[in-house]
Parts: sequence; C-alpha cells; structure tokens
Amino acid sequence: MSLQKLRRIDETRLEVPIDYKKGMLVPGIIYADALIEKDIEDRAIEQVANVACLPGIIRASYAMPDVHTGYGFTIGGVAAFDLQDGVVSPGGVGYDINCGVRLLRSNLMKQDVTPRLKELVSVLYNEIPSGVGSKGRIRLGPDDEKKVLLKGARWAVESGLGDASDLEKTESGGCLDGADPSVISSKAYERGRSQQGTLGAGNHFLELQYVDRIFDPKAADVLGIFEGQVTVMIHTGSRGFGHQVCTDFLEVMERAAGKYRIELYDRELASAPFNSPEAREYLCAMRCAANYAWANRQCIMSWTRESFMKFFGSSPADLGMSLIYDVAHNIAKVEDHTVGGKKMKLLVHRKGATRAFPPGHPELPAAYRGLGQPVLIPGDMGRASYLLLGTEKAMQETFGSTCHGAGRLMSRHQAIRKAKGRAIWRELEDQGIIVRAAGRETLAEEMSEAYKDVASVVDVVQRAGISTKVARLRPMGVIKG
Repeated sequence: MSLQKLRRIDETRLEVPIDYKKGMLVPGIIYADALIEKDIEDRAIEQVANVACLPGIIRASYAMPDVHTGYGFTIGGVAAFDLQDGVVSPGGVGYDINCGVRLLRSNLMKQDVTPRLKELVSVLYNEIPSGVGSKGRIRLGPDDEKKVLLKGARWAVESGLGDASDLEKTESGGCLDGADPSVISSKAYERGRSQQGTLGAGNHFLELQYVDRIFDPKAADVLGIFEGQVTVMIHTGSRGFGHQVCTDFLEVMERAAGKYRIELYDRELASAPFNSPEAREYLCAMRCAANYAWANRQCIMSWTRESFMKFFGSSPADLGMSLIYDVAHNIAKVEDHTVGGKKMKLLVHRKGATRAFPPGHPELPAAYRGLGQPVLIPGDMGRASYLLLGTEKAMQETFGSTCHGAGRLMSRHQAIRKAKGRAIWRELEDQGIIVRAAGRETLAEEMSEAYKDVASVVDVVQRAGISTKVARLRPMGVIKG
C-alpha cells in the first residue's frame, strides 16, 4: 500500500519522500491527519509523486486535505513552477477552468426565511438556469462573447448585472489580463454562447444558508457576518466553454511534451515549457475561460439578488445583500512568492485548491487587508460550509493555498449505487433542508455520504495554520443541476 511509504512530518502533514519513485525532483506534501489519511487513495499519492517529477517545480508537490484522484493532478493539488525552467500543465487546472465560489451576506435572519423556504427555493430554481447542458437567459453574439472573455465580471457589471463594489470583492477583480479570444476554437465559442449565466450540473450549486457559529467575532464583524444571518453561496465555473478549452489544449500539450522532450510519468500531465508558444497560447485561452467563469458567477449573483428583492418586497438597502468574496479554485496564475529568502515570480497551479493570501497582501481589497483573504470552503448539501481567512503561514508553506471543499469519498457511480431505493430529497427535508434538482441522479451523486466530513477537512487546515476559521454556515435550501 502506498501509504506505507509515506513519512509523517507532524499531526497535519505527510511527506511523499523524494525517493518514493524515480524522477521526483522535490518531495510531495499531503495535508492530512490520521483520520483523513486512511481515506487517501493510492492513485492520488501516485499523482502527487508524478507532479513532483515535472521540470521546474519549486519546493514540493502539494495536496490539500480534500485530496482525491483527478485528471493528472489530484483534486486538491498545488504546484508552483519557475518561469525559466518550469512548465504549464492543463492537468494542473482541470476541465472546469475557474470553477469557484462566491458568498453573499444579507440582513435577513433565519426566521425571516424558514416559513417561506420552499417557495423561495422554487423561485430561485426557476430563475437560475441549472442542469446538464442548461441554457442561460443571455444569448451572446460573437462580439459580446469576446467581450466576456476579455472583461470577465466587469462585462456583467457594465451590462447592468451588479456594481463596481462587486468587482472589489472578487479575486483578481473578476478579470485576468492577458486573455486572447483569437486562440479560442469555434467549438468552444459555440459551447459558451448559450451557457453564460448558468449553474450547470454535478457538484455545482446555489445554496441558501444561515450562520450557525462564529469562531472569530472581530473578523466576522468586519466581514458583516453574524449568527442567525442568511447567506447565499454560489458554486460554478466556466461551463462547456472551459471544458472545451481544456480539451483543445490537452491535444496541443501532448504534442508539445514530445517536441520539448519532457519526460511524463503520466500522459495526463501533458505540459509545455512556460516560455513556449504552446504554453503562452494555453494561458491566454485559460484566462479567457477564467473570465467567462467570473462573468457567469456575477450574472447568477445579480439574478439571485433580484429574486430576493421581488420575493421579500425589499429595497436593496433593506435587504443588504452584498458580496463578501469570490474565490477561484481551478486556475494557474503568475504570482510573487519568496523562496529561500529570494523573491520570485512563479506560475502557481491550483487544482481544486483555494488561494489563501495573508493580511497585508497587495491583491486584497482595502477593507480586508488587515484581515487576510476570505476563504470559502463548501461542504456537502447536508452538513455545512465554512468561511475562513488566509494566513502568512500559508504564504510561506503552500504558496498561499488551502483546500477548496470536503473532497469526494465515492465516485459518482458508487454514490448512485449506494442511494438506490432512497429518496435523498426527503432525507434532506427531514433535516429541514429543501432541495431542488434537475434529476434524481444528481442528488444521489451529491449525497452527504459521497463526501468527507468538511468539518474534519477544515480542522486540518486550521491546525496546520494555513487558514483560520471565521464562521460555519448550515444549509437551508439547495439548488442543484
């Protein structure tokens, strides 16, 4: 068993030693306590080791406590590469480019919503397009689609869907510079044209929540969070557009790996040198998809606010529905980091991992600079989600990264088999959680038993010091694809 070859560094970290397999340039580090350790798949450990073999990798190949097997990189994988000798790997970003989470606060209390919860969930389900192949309320012409790819969430705001304050509370201002629509395939354009402003399916969701516990009252006060308060969490990404971008460039990168003689221990880690034309084109396309995703979440958030205002007959000021933060968790970004006392620009791949920048970081909005970056960790639809903050220790140890969710325990097929004969929606309703989904299989795939307990995962990053807990959010109503 692969776990027997690992070395425990401390109570929250395992090391995949550099001699675990031939070709490793750095060790692997997996954030896991004894409870989470027993659920780590052998294949996931192998993937951590394979990433450690990629040229130009700096310090270590990391996996967060929500680690499970992914495409190329594990889900929960983090790796930083030198810009001179390092590579770019689409497997380190994934198919759902800039899948991410945003959290809205409100002035509503749980008791304001509970009596009308079923009705409110139905309204939101009807207003927010969801499901496999769902089509949005927006139909983008060719020129508009290019504007989305260049401007991201700013395009949505300029179109009347939100305001400038939303952009201040969005990672990277909701837009990555360096996007180039000319490198996008016609098939990707076709897939993206009708899916802007849609949740999609799988683990994507819109969730009504309430704050049931505050861990850091001072930070919660700055963020506008209090016990009993209703919040909304939105989890989605770049939809079919981003999937097609990844598909297109995996073929390009497979050829590039051979061209540049990059030794791959897994062909899913197809890569090209950072300074190669293939890598530059992929990053330009990836930024387009990231911007598409930020616009997508901005549109959904705007319609959510509108739905709440109509439903409760409240003014925007009375409702107080504002964005706390938006974070990406499938992305590769050039960032400034200090390694061995030396400041360096690195390309950081985060695949199912969240940025967790510390207090004082220049990329943070002024309102949060004294706190650190808000970190959003959704759990499964039956338990809880968490609001945390980034730390200086994360910056020193994980290139400012932490986990992105609970992490799957079962494959989707395993979950469907286990749920056979059960009414998951009724089980959730018995807990006081109202759920709407496009199909029964979605609820089966996403049932609580299919995931690790998010409380255990969050406890690891808290004890490791790479994120600190602010609040726990319990689900009330869930919309799934």
